[in-house]
Amino acid sequence: MSNTTVNKDINLKDYQLHEKDTGSADYQVASLTKRILHLTAHLAVHKKDYSSRRGLLRAVAERRRHLDYVRNTAEERYQKLIKSLGLRR
Repeated sequence: MSNTTVNKDINLKDYQLHEKDTGSADYQVASLTKRILHLTAHLAVHKKDYSSRRGLLRAVAERRRHLDYVRNTAEERYQKLIKSLGLRR
């Protein structure tokens, strides 16, 4: 289950806007992407783990809301974020 377009080793420090940043939308999108990749790999092995599947769907929806926010506030940051994470939007 390897996807060549997405970097699975996401370094969250690259997405911080300042040294102690953990709440910006950029950081949140990167963090959620890392979590989504982990849950996707988990569900490939454990197909009937419905609790984790629900968590995955919630994480995807939350990431989408954060991406919509970044797109509406800073288009340049949005394009950079999507390109660096390899997201298809």
